[in-house]
Amino acid sequence: MEHKPPVIAIAYHSGRGHTEVLAQSVRAGAEGTGAEVTMVTVDAMDDAKWETLDSADAIVFGAPTYMGSASGRFHAFAESTNKRWARQAWQDKLGSGFTIGACKAGDKDSTLGYFATLGAQHGMIWVSLGLLPGWHLSHESEHDLNRLGYFNGAAATAPGDLPADAVHKADIATAEHLGERVARLTAVHLAGRAALAVR
Repeated sequence: MEHKPPVIAIAYHSGRGHTEVLAQSVRAGAEGTGAEVTMVTVDAMDDAKWETLDSADAIVFGAPTYMGSASGRFHAFAESTNKRWARQAWQDKLGSGFTIGACKAGDKDSTLGYFATLGAQHGMIWVSLGLLPGWHLSHESEHDLNRLGYFNGAAATAPGDLPADAVHKADIATAEHLGERVARLTAVHLAGRAALAVR
């Protein structure tokens, strides 16, 4: 049986371009598996953007971490999903997330946890990063995947006074890994549903 490629939507807000770098990296990782990927900036939603999210097999959320959580514009988007929540329109879609902040810690895990909770409220199936931590033993380095040691999604850091091209290459590669993982697990999920004839 031939299966159609998974359709992935990346729903994100980027403040100064750093999150955009990660979003494009997630896209590259997913497209490398043959998935169809659509980027949805959540600043100003319209009917076409909502349809993109509603018809996707998986949604990856992304936003910078500001003051311990996702940006205000992402929160506004999340609140505007309430009609979809009420009818569980995104039930059983796969979901994941990514974020970036200026500090190496900076409470980015709070943002990733917020994304996971948003997904859970919508009945989505959360995809973790699926990597052991890098750069946590003496022989490891800052060039390792998951160098910051996050698990609930992909996290990155860049100095707050530097432009978007300062995002670390290891963090870019980690975001690419997340995109690939989401796409591959979405393909498995779709194949399983088709095999079991689950609607």
